[in-house]
Amino acid sequence: MSTTVTNGAAAGYRPTATLTFASEFMRQWRRRRTQWALGFMVLLPVIILIAFEIGGEGDDDNGRGTFASIIDVALAGGLNFALFCLFVSSSFLLVVVFALFHGDTVASEASWGSLRYLLAVPVPRGRLLGIKLAVALTYSLMAVAVLVATGLLLGTLRYGWHPLASGISADVPPGEGLLRLLGIAGYFCISLLVVAGIAFLLSVLTDAPLGAVGGAVLLFIVSSILDQITALGEIRNFLPTHFARSYLGLLTSPVQFDGMVKGTISALCYAALFWGLAFWRFTRKDVTS
Repeated sequence: MSTTVTNGAAAGYRPTATLTFASEFMRQWRRRRTQWALGFMVLLPVIILIAFEIGGEGDDDNGRGTFASIIDVALAGGLNFALFCLFVSSSFLLVVVFALFHGDTVASEASWGSLRYLLAVPVPRGRLLGIKLAVALTYSLMAVAVLVATGLLLGTLRYGWHPLASGISADVPPGEGLLRLLGIAGYFCISLLVVAGIAFLLSVLTDAPLGAVGGAVLLFIVSSILDQITALGEIRNFLPTHFARSYLGLLTSPVQFDGMVKGTISALCYAALFWGLAFWRFTRKDVTS
């Protein structure tokens, strides 16, 4: 008995097979911006290590204050060197990386004029957006993982495998210190989901990838500036960047999780809001490019 197709689709058509995670992952892997971004995550610890070697121990802090003490801790071992690499990149570099991978998703397809052809395959809009978001998140997490792994490897080879020195409490044994380092890296990723959400939403709203990336970075910087204005009082608690430094709780003994829990909830709520708006808008907009 023959099978009759009643939904208008071609025989054998399966929406779940139109755009797979693996195919999109490889498409993005072949792009120069992906290779350059991940490559710089490897290069940054090398640059920092060379800077330390050229600069020596830095006996004269020249009024650098807290930053001078952070540099001193960075030389205490591989764990501290990797932690320092995270610190110096978290305020701007990782923000740009997360914004790049998420803001360049849909907007780049629209700017090339290939978005409408993808939808004509046909790839369901929800699936297309979901796959692109999953791939963007994967590459963002890979960037952080590559940075931490490279910093840990270079730092251990140069400075040895020693306890994690926080500078604000007792030293942490290497095994526990590694877990705390991974926890800090994980919290950085969670807090940067706000940037990912903003960039992804802007990528749906505009056909200019640089506009989506730049807009997300700009809004994150504005939020960071507003968080420094104490006159705002309790309003600052609702800013996406208010709990960005809560990772310091993992460097104390005992560990303080209160700020990290609040920061995680805040970041997840903002990310879910922006991603929800992106899906809502994309499934309803007219795609002409």
